[in-house]
Amino acid sequence: MARYGFGLKQNPRFLWIVFCLMRTLLDFARSQEVYAPHSIRIEGHLTLGGLFPVHTRGTDGVPCGDIKKENGIHRLEAMLYALDQINLDDQLLPNITLGARVLDTCSRDTYALEQSLTFVQALIQKDTSDVRCTNGEPPLFVKPEKVVGVIGASASSVSIMVANILRLFQIPQISYASTAPELSDDRRYDFFSRVVPPDSFQAQAMVDIIRALDWTYVSTVASEGSYGEKGVEAFQQISKQAGGICIAQSLKIPHNPKLEDYDEAIHQLLETPHSRGVIIFASEEDVRGLLNATKRANQVGHFLWIGSDSWGAKSSPIHQLEDVAVGAVTILPKRSSIKGFDEYFTSLTLENNRRNVWFAEFWEENFDCRLLSSSKREDTSRKCTAQLVEHGTCNARIVGSIPGTTRQERIGIDSKYEQEGKVQFVIDAVYAMAHALHNMQRDLCPEHSGICPVMEAAEGKTLLKYIRNASFNGSAGTSVMFNKNGDAPGRYDLFQFQMTNTSVPEYRPIGQWVETLQLRLEELQWPEGEQAVPISMCSLPCKAGERKKRVKGMPCCWHCELCDGYQYQYDETSCRLCSYDMRPNPNRTECQPIPIVKLEWHSPWAVIPVFLAMLGIIATIFVMATFIHHNDTPIVRASGRELSYVLLTGIFMCYIITFLMIAKPDVGVCSFRRIFLGLGMCISYAALLTKTNRIYRIFEQGKQTVTAPRFISPTSQIAITSSLICLQLLGVLVWFAVDPPNTIIDYDEQKTMNPNLARGVLKCDITDLQMICSLGYSILLMVTCTIYAIKTRDVPEDFNEAKPIGFTMYTTCIVWLAFIPIFFGTAQSAEKLYIQTTTLTISMNLSASVALGMLYMPKVYVIIFHPELNVQKRKRSFKAMVTAATMSSRISVKPSERPNGEAKTELCENPPIAPTDPMSQATKKTYVSYNNLRI
Repeated sequence: MARYGFGLKQNPRFLWIVFCLMRTLLDFARSQEVYAPHSIRIEGHLTLGGLFPVHTRGTDGVPCGDIKKENGIHRLEAMLYALDQINLDDQLLPNITLGARVLDTCSRDTYALEQSLTFVQALIQKDTSDVRCTNGEPPLFVKPEKVVGVIGASASSVSIMVANILRLFQIPQISYASTAPELSDDRRYDFFSRVVPPDSFQAQAMVDIIRALDWTYVSTVASEGSYGEKGVEAFQQISKQAGGICIAQSLKIPHNPKLEDYDEAIHQLLETPHSRGVIIFASEEDVRGLLNATKRANQVGHFLWIGSDSWGAKSSPIHQLEDVAVGAVTILPKRSSIKGFDEYFTSLTLENNRRNVWFAEFWEENFDCRLLSSSKREDTSRKCTAQLVEHGTCNARIVGSIPGTTRQERIGIDSKYEQEGKVQFVIDAVYAMAHALHNMQRDLCPEHSGICPVMEAAEGKTLLKYIRNASFNGSAGTSVMFNKNGDAPGRYDLFQFQMTNTSVPEYRPIGQWVETLQLRLEELQWPEGEQAVPISMCSLPCKAGERKKRVKGMPCCWHCELCDGYQYQYDETSCRLCSYDMRPNPNRTECQPIPIVKLEWHSPWAVIPVFLAMLGIIATIFVMATFIHHNDTPIVRASGRELSYVLLTGIFMCYIITFLMIAKPDVGVCSFRRIFLGLGMCISYAALLTKTNRIYRIFEQGKQTVTAPRFISPTSQIAITSSLICLQLLGVLVWFAVDPPNTIIDYDEQKTMNPNLARGVLKCDITDLQMICSLGYSILLMVTCTIYAIKTRDVPEDFNEAKPIGFTMYTTCIVWLAFIPIFFGTAQSAEKLYIQTTTLTISMNLSASVALGMLYMPKVYVIIFHPELNVQKRKRSFKAMVTAATMSSRISVKPSERPNGEAKTELCENPPIAPTDPMSQATKKTYVSYNNLRI
């Protein structure tokens, strides 16, 4: 036993194995005919073992069930066909014939293990020294044939179970259908190889299919055992590495399932209705059970199946369940139909295929008839036209036709025939073993044409080395090779079961997977006539501008949250704020520049101030032109021509500032705004202040003395006014030096809650505080002028310019008192630009208009419409005029205070003039007026 590398201390499973071997040794003494109904023996120089699921799993304690036509008989005959071809080939294993010992696994791992012990009988040394026959003679034992390698098994669970035994006896094994990833472990299954790719490749292909279909939320169903569980495990591992795929549920179908197990599985799958995609790593029986349960649950068309190679392109799992299977995408290792096998299999009859002990049972199942010698087929009364007849004790099989029939049944003519998908791989597995033996014989027996003693004594490790190094073109023309783990390269064909009103239900090729996926999406058809690929995801994709807020523990499930305010979707899980000069685009996928606005000329906010300014400019020009044209007339001269022209200039500039405030800001416009913003008002109120101050000083000093005050000449008045204006200009120059004029874009002014309404305001770099400071000096002049107007309110009516100035200043104060709350009260308004500009320009227009209207329009009226009043009046000395004015103010009383109804006493400029004087009627009352003072 040490030769084979196992012992009690080295392998804990040894006790269990010994138990099985002892049972075998006890049975070994029995006649080999005991095994005949359960195996096929073909003589040869070298014997290959074969394991095939000829029957299904039995129930109720019976090891085997019904015969499996395709998976069982087709595959078994493929091995026999390959042996025939190899034995007829003079170039491959010349002078060496391959025999076989083929066993039925009955699709059950434990039963297969019992059967596979047959392969190791020849390797067990039996002590028969104490065994004697009844006559005292030593017994004669038929030495079992030595199995050099095993072809099989089909199911991964069976291969795993058998591989654990074969490795102990160093018997190489090549599977044609086992794809469990677990079998790639070369440390545990070092004598196992396979001509089909492992499920790790298949799982990768499934992941690629799901990603191509944009599915993110799927469930898995596995048959209990290595194939299903390890396949799903590989799928879960690869999908986790790939990312973006979540497993909603992972279910397992137990051994020997009942209908309730399938119904419960479907019920659990329906608990996650958004997970329509279902990955199936299950046996044919379990696939069929799930489809039946789906139909019972009335959920036809709900699930979208992705089937592994155990489903492949087989018709048996979906027989009479085609409507449930519509749209199923299945995977099958790349294969081709072997034409030679089709000719071989369709030519088989009961007469020429006596070596297959299960062929008669297949014949009954395939043609739905009953042979005379059969005791199993009781569900049909139809008799087969070909019969097996046993005669006497010779057990000879004679095949004949039932009298009255013309011919025997023929496969493919009297029954449907389609080559099973794994036939190619069975043939390739046999050829791989043959090529390895051929190379081994060539190296170990270079001088022998057959098997030499060295080859006979060679261990299984030697043959395993040749198997792993084998490389040849297989039966389909594709290369057959093995990697260091004994796995074949991954090559898959992809199918979809489709059924339309105009076509026959069938599996249609839709692509392939050879290291990468090649899927023809346009050829896919889905249940209920869906054109687009159905959705299988936990949560629908978020709309543009929405971020995913993932559900804890389930990365494929999320809630969608809108990126609000000035946020945009940075990636699928986060939002970020746009920069201060940007706002999100309509779908909030990126930021875009905020539109720039300014006060447009056509805006209603601009039209009204411009209209008022134009009227004011026209009126100012008209007044100025009138004064210039009548420059030497008494009214113009009495108004103080020099200050009047200064005042009119200031009024004109107050109107002009409107256009500068509305014009598009640039460095030039901003410079003029700073200059003219307060200059027009400063000129106007400097002139008015000089006038009111002159009146106040004249009458205040007149109360004390008749001496004229200083600095009341026109030159002095211009000098005083210029000095006041220079202070304004000096402040502007300092402003220019400290903060040079420039334009800015204010994004905060109109940054509304709704970013679609956000605007950047192009304006001059003038803050509200700077603007008020610029106007502050003019306001100071205005307030001072108003104070003087109040102080001169008691000047007699005859000094008629003091009162218009007073009314002008009162009105102006009211205008600016209304301006200040409006201007600062709208500082936070989205319409700040428009409201403040309009308010400022209208206030300045009104201030200018009040001064123009109250101070100059009466004079212009007299000049134009009453020129007869615009004449020179007789001059008096300053002393006489001040004395008269003082006396007039003292003796003027109210009518109610006049005793005895005396008439009002009026002080005239000169003594009464005789009636005969031609000027007497025009000068009956000569009003002492400041307007007549020309000093």
